[in-house]
Formats: sequence, structure tokens, C-alpha cells
Amino acid sequence: MHKLFVISFFLIGSFTLLSCESFTPITGAMGQNSSPSVNSVPSTSEINTGLKAALEKATDISAKKLGSKDGYLNNLDVKILFPEEAKNIESTLRSLGLGSMVDQVITSVNRAAEDAATSAIPIFTTAIKQMTITDVKNILLGDKNAATTYFSETTSPLLTAEFSPIIDASLKKTDATKYWSDVMTRYNKVPFVKKVDTDLTSYVTKKAIDGLFVEIAKEELKIRGNISERTSPILQKVFGYADKEGK
Repeated sequence: MHKLFVISFFLIGSFTLLSCESFTPITGAMGQNSSPSVNSVPSTSEINTGLKAALEKATDISAKKLGSKDGYLNNLDVKILFPEEAKNIESTLRSLGLGSMVDQVITSVNRAAEDAATSAIPIFTTAIKQMTITDVKNILLGDKNAATTYFSETTSPLLTAEFSPIIDASLKKTDATKYWSDVMTRYNKVPFVKKVDTDLTSYVTKKAIDGLFVEIAKEELKIRGNISERTSPILQKVFGYADKEGK
């Protein structure tokens, strides 16, 4: 009887020890579900790395999206239409039954913008690498479009220089230049209308770049406002810190 008691006591004790060993990691994991590093203040190095990673992702996604077929044409936020000074041209020609000619122009100029879009990626990459830590902190804790504004101010001249020859070549390749010339010729023959002479390459280049910043602003807003877009611990930590700072 005494032996049976000892054996039972030993088995119960062993089971208890095994149970503790088995459940301790689980309990610990549940109790520390949020890593202390994610909730702490990020270092300067982490802010620099995290924000730049987010900006590279945002600019890459935006440029590739717009660079795909119909990236501009089927996106109402960035679709390139007739210039403001030529709005009367579009309505006049459509009223004369020349809507297909107008549509050819619109399609071809958007195709030209799509051809140029991905060439923006290395320009943004260089701009991101050249950011100072002051730039990085100002963007992180700035307005919700602070990164987009920064890119607009620092890369627009380079983007114009890069886009312009690509768009010019594409406008010729897609016959946009010809269509535009045909449209202008037909319109300028309409009695009593004000003659219009728009530089098509300059106009499409500007609108293509404007559209790029529209898409970057969307991506920036996503990562600032949507926690699920923060796909790595460092992004969670850096933008979590920005959230706490009230931005």
C-alpha cells in the first residue's frame, strides 16, 4: 500500500512538471503577444530605415500600376483628357460627329503616359536614398501627404526631363501627334472659333507626372491610416510611433 502511494505521488508530480513545461511557452507567448520593441520609441536608425522602406514600396507600386496597360486610361483619378483650353474643341468635334477622332487622341495620350510611368522608379529611389534624417522625421511626423509633397518638390524637374522624351516618342509611335494635329486642323477650320495651339508633349508630360503623385498620395494614406498595410515589425513600430505622436 505504501509503495502504491509513492508511485502515485511520483506519477502525479511528473505530470504536473510536464504540464508546466508544456504550457509555460504558450502562456508566455499569449502574455507577450505584442513585442516590447513594437510599442517602444523607435531609434533614429529605425525611423530612417522604416520610412524609406515604406516610401520605396509606395512609389514602386504607384509607378508600376500606372505603367500597366490602362493604368491611366481606366483610372478616372488620373486619366488624361483634353487640356482645359481645348475643352471646346472636344465638345465641338463631338457635336460634328467626330467623337471617334477625339477618343483616339485621348487613348493615345494615355498610352504615352503609361509608357513613361515606370521610368520614375529609379528617380524616386535616388530621392529616397538622398533624404536626410531631418527630411525623414519631418515626413513621418508631418501631414498625411508629407511624402507626396516632398517628392513633388524634389523630383518634378527630373521626372519632366525623364518623361518628356519617352512621351514624345510614344506620342509619335501611337500616332497621337497625328491625331492631335488632325483634331486641331479640323477644329481651327470651324468658323469664328479661337485658334488653339497646345504643346502636346509638354501637356501630357505634366499630366502624367501629376497622376503619378495622385497615386503616391493614395499609397501614403494607406500606410498611415491602415495598420494592415504595415507589413513588417519595423513599419509597425515606426508608424505606430507616428500614430502616438498624433499624426
